[in-house]
Amino acid sequence: MTAPSRILLVEDDRQLAGMLEQLLTSEGYDVVVARDGQRALHEGLTQPFDALLLDRGLPVIDGLDVLARLRARGVLAPALILSALGNPADRVEGLDRGAEDYLGKPFDIDELLARIRALLRRHQTVTPVVRVPGGELDTGSRTVTLAHSGPVALSQRESELLERLGRRPGQVFERADLLASVFPDADDLGVVDTYVHYLRKKLGRGAVSTVRGIGYRLGPLK
Repeated sequence: MTAPSRILLVEDDRQLAGMLEQLLTSEGYDVVVARDGQRALHEGLTQPFDALLLDRGLPVIDGLDVLARLRARGVLAPALILSALGNPADRVEGLDRGAEDYLGKPFDIDELLARIRALLRRHQTVTPVVRVPGGELDTGSRTVTLAHSGPVALSQRESELLERLGRRPGQVFERADLLASVFPDADDLGVVDTYVHYLRKKLGRGAVSTVRGIGYRLGPLK
């Protein structure tokens, strides 16, 4: 039996949020609701989602800022922005900030559901192979194929950590960000260091580079 698609619904209007949660749940989706930008950022970084449904005008952190921060930290779930700001310039800004789709309020329920289905189809077609310097990671089999040697099997957490680094190979990730996104059930930053050690042991000392005072970034696999 296939698990239901998980949607992060971010909407500060309680009545609208309740209606949308009920609607999406009745359609078979697993829905998590956040009512401000800070909570949305926490949920997006600590849980996996298949799609993001984001109101633009949120308390604490604006919806587009939430999305930009999630994208910067490697969250790739496709996003649909809901907003009363529906002129072309606003739509362009939303798409440029990382959204896959933009729907103005008020909206038609059938159109909203159709757009969500389209988002989920895009998510399902994301390639499971992440190309990294010196090789590639198959996230399905959790196997790294190196350019100059045979395949290397990784544990689930090793694979998730390498995927997070590999999706944005030039980015420096803070240890706290990696802890929240890869190890949400842990609260000790030392867990990140331990799994970096495991990856280096399997893939070479340079596979993960330390950026002193900040965190880690991907290096070339040997």
